[in-house]
Amino acid sequence: MPADERTPASGRLVGWRPETGPALDEVDGLLASCPLTVEGRLPWSSNLTFLVGLADACAGDGTPLMAVYKPHRGEQALWDFPDGLYRREAAAHGLSEALGWGLVPPTVVREDGPFGRGSLQLFVEADYEQHYFTLVDGGGREDELARFCAFDAVANNADRKAGHILVGSDGRLWGIDHGLCFHVHHKLRTVVWEFAGEDVPAGLLADLARLVDDGLPGRLTELLSGSEAEALVARARHLVGAGVFPEPVGDRPPYPWPLV
Repeated sequence: MPADERTPASGRLVGWRPETGPALDEVDGLLASCPLTVEGRLPWSSNLTFLVGLADACAGDGTPLMAVYKPHRGEQALWDFPDGLYRREAAAHGLSEALGWGLVPPTVVREDGPFGRGSLQLFVEADYEQHYFTLVDGGGREDELARFCAFDAVANNADRKAGHILVGSDGRLWGIDHGLCFHVHHKLRTVVWEFAGEDVPAGLLADLARLVDDGLPGRLTELLSGSEAEALVARARHLVGAGVFPEPVGDRPPYPWPLV
């Protein structure tokens, strides 16, 4: 990827930052409507993943906004997961917003991407030296990490690597890479096991209970199959009833690989 106005003198790629904006509640509209320009392919992804620029969309400092584009046609077929990982990326954002947790960067489905239908997620500025294990070692962020633990249990995240939790420029934690979520069968595979068997904080239980009582919002049900939506609500109801974070079950390894 060429070093141009999208990268500072250090060569480090610049993502969205809250201090320069735009406001997060404006980003969905930009992601859904701005023309897209492919800037390059992101390495180390098993499926085709691209960094794209959003034409005419800039932060307050003039930095062009960018997004991570995962086209449907670039997905490798998986024997144990149904087709359509891109829609689960958008569904993870929908679930996070429905719970009021704000864990996942704004994500939409675009039908007119450079390589066809796919997910488009705001590319956020992050410190890539930080990840789940460094956050645990550093201490003081247990409440935030517990929220991720609850989210993954309900979303049935089969691939929560340590590097899938990012630290934004303002210290906010973001979760990314949610294509392997929402399976109807138990698939939970994560590095976040420090909370196993502990009580789920009352505030998180209240949010989950509200989701169960009110039902999933329409935007979320449009992204999931009927059975996936039913399984999601059932997992939320179970976690509320149990009141404790799950522990590993079955013979399947509970950790993803690689860990980071």
